[in-house]
Amino acid sequence: MKQGTKEQFDKEFLSQFKTSEDLRIYFSEMFKDVVEQMLEGELDAHLGYEKHERGEREGENYRNGKNSKTVQTEFGAVELEVPRDRESSFEPQIVKKRQRMVDSIEDAVMSLYSKGMTTRDIEDQIKEIYGISLSNSTVSRITDRILELVNQWQHRPLDVCYCIVWMDGMSVKVRENHRIIAKVVYIALGMNLEGQKEVLGMWINETESATGWMHILSDLRERGVEDIFITATDNLKGFTEAIGAIYPKSLTQVCITHQIRNSLRYVTWKDKREFARTLKTVYQAPNRDAALEALERLEELWGNKYPLIIKSWRIHWDKLSLFFDFPSPIRKLMYTTNTIENLNRMIRKYTKNKLIFPNDEAVTKAVFLAITQVTKAWVTPHPDWEQILSQFMILYPERVTLKL
Repeated sequence: MKQGTKEQFDKEFLSQFKTSEDLRIYFSEMFKDVVEQMLEGELDAHLGYEKHERGEREGENYRNGKNSKTVQTEFGAVELEVPRDRESSFEPQIVKKRQRMVDSIEDAVMSLYSKGMTTRDIEDQIKEIYGISLSNSTVSRITDRILELVNQWQHRPLDVCYCIVWMDGMSVKVRENHRIIAKVVYIALGMNLEGQKEVLGMWINETESATGWMHILSDLRERGVEDIFITATDNLKGFTEAIGAIYPKSLTQVCITHQIRNSLRYVTWKDKREFARTLKTVYQAPNRDAALEALERLEELWGNKYPLIIKSWRIHWDKLSLFFDFPSPIRKLMYTTNTIENLNRMIRKYTKNKLIFPNDEAVTKAVFLAITQVTKAWVTPHPDWEQILSQFMILYPERVTLKL
């Protein structure tokens, strides 16, 4: 077709539509015609012969009328005539049984949900984009597809060995039995022998406890994790013992950052800067002996005024100072739980609009999708991994099991 002729045809074609509604109706009817033709083609393939070609096939399956079905599309609600067969063995693929919405709309709902939007916001966005009104229950039904993915992800096999596993809990509010209660989302984040971070799993409980973490560690073992060199945690009572019960060879580093925060919480405002400066000489010391000397100095200067803070450092010193036994590159990975706290912070960016979750399943869906979004960027190993791995191989020659 020549350019001038084509432009004239386009102009004449578009002139028949007086309003955007006319255009929507046209595309809706075109969508209906195309899909119904494709459904007929699917049934032809299923039966083995085309329409009106039944002939001598009296004993075989054959067409048996049609069912009406309304589906939501980008062009609004469209009523389709879906052909059926006598044996009811026909399973259409383009518009599957019980499917009431085209994939592009469902994908849009899933995408908006993964960005942290509330169901009400999603309803408004879908109505604005597609002109379709979705109920809260419809949005929930669509996003329930995530739960199957979560189940597969939560039960997937894990590596035999992890160099470091960081563990932390994230508080959420959930509506339960007409009350709003606080719950904890447990998250375990591992560094595998390829130097890549991997979220090992997430679990929901009403409180964070050493017993809860022991069940989680047992789950990791059931999924194939036989050895963890180092675990990095907060100073939850009984946590180290729980880890030792499941992974007796694992060493537990209590997070220095948590200890610092807890210490400074009890220092008066006028002393805080000077106390923090002296405290820094303890955890930034070049080795354990120097750190102990710095701790003695801290006690000399502040022990009379803040004896409970000094006592806390003394009591937990073995767990706090473990990182001094390792070379500098490994120290930087293990001495705080900042790695997993950064993950939790990113998760909250995606879930911040959901101040109160209606149930545990809503928490699971939101946190899983947030994890999926965050971990998309985790494609390269740690920049110093060759050096770090070589150090682990020297420290644990019989425990490093590389994939060859």
